[in-house]
Amino acid sequence: MKFKRVVIKVGSHVLTPDGSVSKEKIRNLVELIFKLMSRGVEVILVSSGAVSAGYTVLPLDRKSIGNKQALAAIGQPLLLKMYQEKFAKYGILCSQVLLSWADLDSKKRTNLAKNAIDNLLSNGVVPIINENDVIATEELVFGDNDQLSASVTDNFDADILIILSDIDALYDKNPREFPDAKVRKVVNSISRDELEATATPNSQFATGGIVTKLKAGDYLLKRGRRMFLSSGFDLSDIESFLLDGVHRGGTLFFS
Repeated sequence: MKFKRVVIKVGSHVLTPDGSVSKEKIRNLVELIFKLMSRGVEVILVSSGAVSAGYTVLPLDRKSIGNKQALAAIGQPLLLKMYQEKFAKYGILCSQVLLSWADLDSKKRTNLAKNAIDNLLSNGVVPIINENDVIATEELVFGDNDQLSASVTDNFDADILIILSDIDALYDKNPREFPDAKVRKVVNSISRDELEATATPNSQFATGGIVTKLKAGDYLLKRGRRMFLSSGFDLSDIESFLLDGVHRGGTLFFS
């Protein structure tokens, strides 16, 4: 299975396992992107972590939306700098693209954004996309980059969305509660009950959980696109899938 353009979304819990941004996780992610680009694959990165990056230098109370906005504003350049340093080792440029839902809810704005993304990719630059947390207060309370990355995948004509998470796959039941839970390797449809379950994020910085990933998968399934859910802590499964075409672990969503 060959892909021309992929979107990779990495969550806060993966990048900040101990409350601060992990340089090791960023390094491993950048190495994966380098391997893909070496094979001619265009990569768009949707990265969480701005709020937690800001928190490392100014530990404000995260219960306040105003403080979260401030932390996002402080953390965005810090996070980008980390990515820039890691990409530079491979001679790759990266860029920051902040989007709001209004940008992807308007045909004119979406086309402008797509033209910018296409131009960056054609010049070998990795666009790093994030929700504009500084002004998007609703995202900080209810939203997540799972939904944003699904919209980016569809609107910017990517072949597949890769979600790297603390959840290594979709199971038939909660593996944290049931030791006999089994991985659902391929999903063609998602039930309403699954989509309406309560989101249960596992990190103080996270805003989603398995439900937001299912919503992202459902969004893409209805538009004839693919999604792959895999571990962001151990990239061996996603490397196997993307680089070798072997589906070992993780869950593939396609209709």
